[in-house]
Amino acid sequence: MVTLKKEDFYFDLPEELIGQTPIKNRENSRLLILDKKSGDIEHGVFSDILNNFNKGDCLVLNNTRVIPARLFGHKKYTGSSVEFLLLKRIDSNRWETLVKPGKKAKPGSIFDFGQGLMEGQILEVQEGGTRIIEFKYDGVFEHILDKLGEMPLPPYIREKLEDKERYQTVYSKREGSAAAPTAGLHFTKSLLQRIEEKGVSIVYITLHVGLGTFRPVKAENIEEHDMHHEYYEIDENSAKIINDTKKAGGNIIAVGTTSVRTLESASNEQGQVLAKNGWTNIFIYPGYKYRIIDRLITNFHLPESTLIMLVSALAGREKVLRAYDEAIKLRYRFFSFGDAMFIK
Repeated sequence: MVTLKKEDFYFDLPEELIGQTPIKNRENSRLLILDKKSGDIEHGVFSDILNNFNKGDCLVLNNTRVIPARLFGHKKYTGSSVEFLLLKRIDSNRWETLVKPGKKAKPGSIFDFGQGLMEGQILEVQEGGTRIIEFKYDGVFEHILDKLGEMPLPPYIREKLEDKERYQTVYSKREGSAAAPTAGLHFTKSLLQRIEEKGVSIVYITLHVGLGTFRPVKAENIEEHDMHHEYYEIDENSAKIINDTKKAGGNIIAVGTTSVRTLESASNEQGQVLAKNGWTNIFIYPGYKYRIIDRLITNFHLPESTLIMLVSALAGREKVLRAYDEAIKLRYRFFSFGDAMFIK
């Protein structure tokens, strides 16, 4: 088997094609449709996705909800301003965080948030530079976070987000993500209703997106990349509907790479999804044999990212890069607030 290099997934993306703000109507995003067998490409708008679903198919959505995970604290005694990004909840009061500047957050350092609303102490520095912080507060942590926290938009978005709900899917429910499952941002409640009316089953699973999603691949040989862990859950009802759909010959259509990683992590060798929860660090790249998903709705991803590698595992690297090249020529918008791609 040929060893794939990081540079095999490079493409030249003009910076002005990075979507900075969401469009007014979610389902009016542009849509590129790629046939994974023939490589044929079609163009339309996102609401056209309905024409590509058949009665008996199953649409799988990640119902995670982004928390306002960016906090600004002041170091006790010195007053220095430090930014914290909540990555992973360890227990009720302890979190793994990303800290800027890290040199001001040594073990034992204490920080004030919201002028006395909350206090945090650094317990340890982990391998990779993240910090474990323990918070002390009166009341409910989620309420305090809602008051003090800001939405953790990806680093490539520089415009201010006027409406925080535009970085949430319309079906978001389970709080815990540090980033949105952005392929789902194109759906409206009306479009989901029309999809159900067509006889398509809609199921919800959960994967809490970590900031590792944006971590670049540094290893030249992609197999040496150390994938981040993310928490997921699939309940009995969702697993049954997915398995029944497969058994009956319907398509499993995953919305976003997070849904893909959840479904493939919770599958067995017989091609069935199990009702389970846990942590996954599955890394999907060309050569991987999909067990569950047949089709994928996704956004356009960063060059050399694990996300474009996952997409290439489904449709083939050359076909995906050719589709990306066409999207760039036609001025599609890329990344979180960008346009959509449907691989059928």
